[in-house]
Amino acid sequence: MSSTLEVRETTEWGPHLADFAAHLDAQRGLAAHTVRAYRSDLEQLAVYAAEQGVTSVADIDLTVLRGWLGSMTERNLSRATIARRGASARTFFEWAARTGRVANDPASRLASPRADRSLPTVLGVDSAARLMEAARERAASDNPAHLRDWAAVELLYATGIRVGELVGVDVHDVDLDQRMVRVLGKGAKERVVPFGQPAGRALDAWLTRGRHVLTSRLTDDALLLGSRGQRWGQRQVREVVHDLARLADVEDIAPHGLRHSAATHLLAGGSDLRGVQEVLGHATLATTQKYTHVSAERLRSSYELAHPRA
Repeated sequence: MSSTLEVRETTEWGPHLADFAAHLDAQRGLAAHTVRAYRSDLEQLAVYAAEQGVTSVADIDLTVLRGWLGSMTERNLSRATIARRGASARTFFEWAARTGRVANDPASRLASPRADRSLPTVLGVDSAARLMEAARERAASDNPAHLRDWAAVELLYATGIRVGELVGVDVHDVDLDQRMVRVLGKGAKERVVPFGQPAGRALDAWLTRGRHVLTSRLTDDALLLGSRGQRWGQRQVREVVHDLARLADVEDIAPHGLRHSAATHLLAGGSDLRGVQEVLGHATLATTQKYTHVSAERLRSSYELAHPRA
């Protein structure tokens, strides 16, 4: 099979993919890893098309695209992967047609399977409270790393921000008086998110008793620091959340699970859907609506367990 390096350097796809990546970055403001994912998907398409004898972008038609998706099904790739690659093709060819690189958009009628709509992992309110309490108790010794961990999980759960947004927060982005934090979300969109008193107490403890202990000549304005004084990484945050879940004896959960939990608990507590959308930084209300399904499914499960005539 042809390599992606050959796709970039020896076929006409290379310049198109480079221009498309620049469009995604400059015009749509997508994150670097998202742009790489689009490009990787399209390189896979280019390899498949070349194996079918189609080397020109302009010669790609609906039959080739359907065959490409079908080949993934034969290889038992997940529905989510196939759906994502189909979406990448539709986005690329819509752009290619609009910019005159192809005469017609061959992907306009391309259907791909819907990704499985499995319910996200969500902690119950009591479990979330136990997790936060475990972090607080571990930080009582004033170990700077544990103070940081406490601040991190409290802020993740209080705000529902993404782990990438969390590690991007700088000290000056936090307003302890107003209990607000400014984050940079997807598409380089900035938003301000409120947090409550427990998260405020954890952040204050970290900033007054912990952060200065971890600073070094490598330290910048990052709110959360690793052991060498550099900005804390996403992988380290995930490890800490898993460790604290074990310590608290609650369901294993990742940082994104705390985001799901925050959204579900906000809706269950009476927050309106539009407000939750703004807190989470979703581009569309449809993305936020999945949390209404989570609440409804859990209500149904509780009902069926509890009601004698369920």
